[in-house]
Amino acid sequence: MEIPSKYNPVEVEDKWYQYWMEQGFFHSEPDEREPYTIVIPPPNVTGVLHMGHMLNNTIQDILVRRARMQGYNACWVPGTDHASIATEAKVVGKLREEGIKKDDLTRDAFLEHAWEWTHKHGGIILEQLKKLGASCDWERTAFTMDEKRSESVIKVFVDLYKKGYIYRGVRMVNWDPAAKTALSDEEVIHKEEQSKLYYVRYAIEDTPGEFVTVATTRPETILGDTAVCVNPNDERFQDLAGKRVLVPLVNRSVPIIQDEYVDMEFGTGCLKITPAHDVNDYEIGLRHNLEVIDTFNDDGTLSKEAGFLVGVDRFEARKQIIPMLKEAGNLVKVEDYTNKVGYSERTDVVIEPKLSAQWFLKMEELAKPALEAVENGDVQFFPGKFVNLYRHWMGNIKDWCISRQLWWGHRIPVYYLSDGSFVVAETAEEALQLAKETTGRDHLTMDDLHQDEDVLDTWASSWLWPISVFDGISDPDNKEINYYYPTNDLVTAPEIIFFWVARMIIAGYEYRGTFPFKNVYFTGIVRDKLRRKMSKSLGNSPDPLELIAKYGADGVRVGMLLCSPAGNDILFDESLTEQGRNFSSKIWNSFRLVHGWEVNASLPQPEHARLGLDWFNAQLNEVITTMDDHFSKYRLSDALMTIYTAMRDDFSGWLLEIVKPAYQQPIDKQTYDELVALFDKMLRLLHPFMPFITEEIWQLLGERKEGESIMMAEWPTVAEADASLVEQFVNVEDAITGLRNVRKEKNIANKETLHVAVLPGEKGYSPVFDAVLRKMGNLHQLDVVNEKVDGALSFRVKSTEYYIPLGDLVNVEEEIAKIEEELKYTRGFLTSVMKKLGNERFVSGAPEQVVATERKKQADAEEKIKLLEERLASLK
Repeated sequence: MEIPSKYNPVEVEDKWYQYWMEQGFFHSEPDEREPYTIVIPPPNVTGVLHMGHMLNNTIQDILVRRARMQGYNACWVPGTDHASIATEAKVVGKLREEGIKKDDLTRDAFLEHAWEWTHKHGGIILEQLKKLGASCDWERTAFTMDEKRSESVIKVFVDLYKKGYIYRGVRMVNWDPAAKTALSDEEVIHKEEQSKLYYVRYAIEDTPGEFVTVATTRPETILGDTAVCVNPNDERFQDLAGKRVLVPLVNRSVPIIQDEYVDMEFGTGCLKITPAHDVNDYEIGLRHNLEVIDTFNDDGTLSKEAGFLVGVDRFEARKQIIPMLKEAGNLVKVEDYTNKVGYSERTDVVIEPKLSAQWFLKMEELAKPALEAVENGDVQFFPGKFVNLYRHWMGNIKDWCISRQLWWGHRIPVYYLSDGSFVVAETAEEALQLAKETTGRDHLTMDDLHQDEDVLDTWASSWLWPISVFDGISDPDNKEINYYYPTNDLVTAPEIIFFWVARMIIAGYEYRGTFPFKNVYFTGIVRDKLRRKMSKSLGNSPDPLELIAKYGADGVRVGMLLCSPAGNDILFDESLTEQGRNFSSKIWNSFRLVHGWEVNASLPQPEHARLGLDWFNAQLNEVITTMDDHFSKYRLSDALMTIYTAMRDDFSGWLLEIVKPAYQQPIDKQTYDELVALFDKMLRLLHPFMPFITEEIWQLLGERKEGESIMMAEWPTVAEADASLVEQFVNVEDAITGLRNVRKEKNIANKETLHVAVLPGEKGYSPVFDAVLRKMGNLHQLDVVNEKVDGALSFRVKSTEYYIPLGDLVNVEEEIAKIEEELKYTRGFLTSVMKKLGNERFVSGAPEQVVATERKKQADAEEKIKLLEERLASLK
């Protein structure tokens, strides 16, 4: 058949992906084979493919495709996350554009809009992953709010509540004024900012003219102050004990208290205490039984309790309160100040510490087996540096605030009675029955119960993901969970090591008695070549689908992997995807070359071809061994580079040249068949990285039946071969390179045959490969000699000298003149270097590295002079 001159990824990729889907190659069912399981880190249901997804899913696909070829029953479960805060924000924004306020809708009406949005946008990112070649079992696609997953989440909440792990309490939480919900500590990103430090006077009550001065970065919170605090060890303030001060502007009388929490070195040594709006102040307030005055509404505006600027946004209030303090004589000075400010990960607004009634999950006991699992190696991290980070967090774990003040999500299964008491149950019917039993009031109806308005934190569903995708919560002894769980590998980003990884391990031990995955591969952050994190706002993130259209999915996959060592940031450069595309072209051209040869079954196998094939078989063993070792250590980038260089240099650059028949001559069948078998192995080793082009060439390389695919072919293993040939062949490569350099320097055409004499040393010559040297060097004569050859050009491979008697190929007189000219220049150069090194002031005063560079120049020049003199002597 006619093979196109150029590889067309667009045509090829769509064709083979459809074929794989039709054949059901991605689908897995439990059977007698050993399973290999990966669950996808579910992307947000509203999301679209970005560079981080590209990297993460390429790595997962590489692992699962290789496992499939190794004979495992490979299962890669895809799905999406309902992403409470992000999705609700999108829906609220869409409604706002339509002139509808969320507050004007009932909960059910809002949820109709949210589900409509989800159905419209929910599958986009998964469809995009197909363009990448992701071999997910699409029949298993799950959603964190589908029926089975929702049932699992509710069941776990009820179970943990019954076990005493879940409780309701009023606590200081991170409040997101934009989303109007609490956040866990892990959902807060701390950014360093240039702020101001305001020094404010508080008049001492009943002592006219006397003040204490406090320093604050948040003057708008002054309106909620209920004390001023000093360190009991601070001698400056011993006389203030038992006194009171007046809060500026509101003139509220509050006590001066003493607590060792106060840093005597910071600011003035006096600290204003606002228990409603600072975590540490709240703790101090509890110790000293202080009043709590909440001066902020849920949306971050000042409440009526503030007494001033009611309804004004907190940051606008900060601007307005400064002149008020100044006019009242309370503002002493303002200084520039650098501090860290907490931002909501989802809405990117400054969070407010806020006292709020929330549901919490006790973590200390639950976390113990999960910490032990990582410390003892039951769960392994790649790279291992993340173990310390995990240990630090798990060793200092706080209770998890699991409630969110949203409508989109899993509604908390708590049902209240009119007297404030409540029951916890999986369904409203069960709750009613339980309420009747606990109260003894048989006449209760559904109208007497009101379900909690809050929903659960998104992570309270995704922490069950490796279990719930196999229905292991609702049906804990089903065939699938027993077969596929625990899963093998998790590929994720280090920034969700606590959000998700730690919590999945905790859930695994609590609900399955073991870890949810054996290995965790942490990818780095994708950055541009200027080391900036890729983002839409910076405009430095390419559209992955546009990259695929331009360079092909294989090219993009290779480009991503070429710059992605595990756990380290990825410095992405589009030139790498271009390199990936060029590599595809290289493989395609190699195939076209082989495919174009005429095969003659009557021809004997030439010696040079036999030797080349023997060498490559041994070389391929090293490639397979090295790749398997890299895979075992999750060094996927290194595994790719191993097969990349083997295909580009060893196979295409050397082997094809060795076995290639003379121009317009046929190739013998034995060589061709052995070569095709090796090409087949190379394609299989490349397949996990480059699924499309390897399938296309593999299908064309031999007779294939319907239903056959490279993705179901066996992963190559080490075969019998003479390992010593690999090291010996290096000498041949160096000798051929030396001959090519001579041809280039002396402008000798490749068609001109050469005579080469070899003076063997201890190393540098392997007579076993003479036939290859003759073929590749185009030699008409190859002699082994025991003394130097006069009148010949020479080069050295290790301790072996190679001589080329040029005869009529070059003009000897011209060559002598050329060498003498080069010798004159090099000697002059050496003289100038020696002058520098002979100058004691230079040697003693110049940096060590500069002097070392000059000494290297001296050594290089001396070596070059020696070689030129030897060459000149041999020509005269």
